[in-house]
Amino acid sequence: MSEQEQAEIRLEFSRLRQEHADFDAAINAMIATGCDPLQIQRMKKKKLFIKDRLVALEDRIIPDIIA
Repeated sequence: MSEQEQAEIRLEFSRLRQEHADFDAAINAMIATGCDPLQIQRMKKKKLFIKDRLVALEDRIIPDIIA
């Protein structure tokens, strides 16, 4: 993988990590205000999708080491 590709992946990873934190804060605020549970559940699903994407990007950045 070239340095350019790795830099792009790291940038996307950083952006998604911030988005994940934003969703976490939004969900906590929704819970605190007693928002609709269905809407909270939808937000949690979106947050989980972002987390899955973060894991996939992290796997691309950090290669597996065969022991």
